[in-house]
Amino acid sequence: MTTEGPILHADLDSFYASVEQRDDPKLRGRPVIVGGGVVLAASYEAKAYGVRTAMGGGQARRLCPAAIVVPPRMRAYSEASKAVFEVFGNTTPLVEGISIDEAFLDVGGLLKIAGTPSRIAAKLRKDVLEQVGLPITVGVARTKFLAKVASGVAKPDGLLVVPHDKELEFLHPLPVERLWGVGKVTAQKLRERGVTTVGQMEGFGEKELVRMLGRGVGAHLHALSHNDDPRRVQTGRRRRSIGAQRALGSRPRSPAELDATLLTLADRLARRLRAAQRVCRTVVLRMRFADFTKATRSHTLLEATEQTGAIVAAARGLLATARPLIDERGLTLIGLALTNLSKDDSIQLALPFGAKPRDALDSTLDTVRDRFGAKSITRAVHLGQVEEPWVPLLPD
Repeated sequence: MTTEGPILHADLDSFYASVEQRDDPKLRGRPVIVGGGVVLAASYEAKAYGVRTAMGGGQARRLCPAAIVVPPRMRAYSEASKAVFEVFGNTTPLVEGISIDEAFLDVGGLLKIAGTPSRIAAKLRKDVLEQVGLPITVGVARTKFLAKVASGVAKPDGLLVVPHDKELEFLHPLPVERLWGVGKVTAQKLRERGVTTVGQMEGFGEKELVRMLGRGVGAHLHALSHNDDPRRVQTGRRRRSIGAQRALGSRPRSPAELDATLLTLADRLARRLRAAQRVCRTVVLRMRFADFTKATRSHTLLEATEQTGAIVAAARGLLATARPLIDERGLTLIGLALTNLSKDDSIQLALPFGAKPRDALDSTLDTVRDRFGAKSITRAVHLGQVEEPWVPLLPD
């Protein structure tokens, strides 16, 4: 009987930068930054100089003058991700994708077929490297939470197994920031109480943590400090949201430029929504500022929709409410997400009842773009614009 947990957390190392180094041998072993205005990814050679994702491009180049800056190639990253997930699927049918470059795998039922979880994890790393050409780190543990922590500790290009009887011994010396849900604000509150490690947090007890951090956060962190995470690897779930975002760089953007970017986001997402035969109820605006802080604004519609006009109107309203914050902090990235998705035949029709009409303009534009390409027709505000780098909107 193995003492190893059945959950693997597999996480590609510096994914975008690793793809660039794989495809261009001249970049291997050298500091690479993906994205100019905003750092979308940095190789570990660049990270050694302090370069981090979401950092402004100017600051990154000052920290690492020798860095090689390359433009993002989203199609290449998408193809690499698909290839890696094919390896995941060949390892176990129980795969829960978390983002484009990481997933949970449940290998608990493969002991007699493929061996222990650590053996499976080692083979998985070997298969990804040989078949896709990318390094990947894997954490192995009894819970999803601890497997993810283990992979974070093992990076880069590592494998770390946390046995059942060593869980708290491994977890408690780690800094509190390793726990899901501990950001800068929560970490500061804990440090003001002298709590810097997970083990010190456990000593406070749940009631004290709830008084300190609030009911939801306090109870959540108390559970994690004991490795209490009952969630199972879930497969086959339909997406709860779709989204996209665009890096803006450090240059100030006019209201007209931001509106044009927002229209592009809304057009693309609405088209994807209709292609998937889905409707949305909530529009979410996501922003990242020059000081690296983030903010979101959301609006829930009275009726579910797939119409571009309704989505654009909601997005513009959210952008208007965020204008003071944008003017104060400077916007470096803007994103739009459509959530509360459901099938397009599940809409509760308003009186008088009848078939749900599809917007004629939306249908016509979809037909033209499907036949002649996504760039065959565009809004007038986009004419003459230089294409900015796109960034996949990943789950939080």
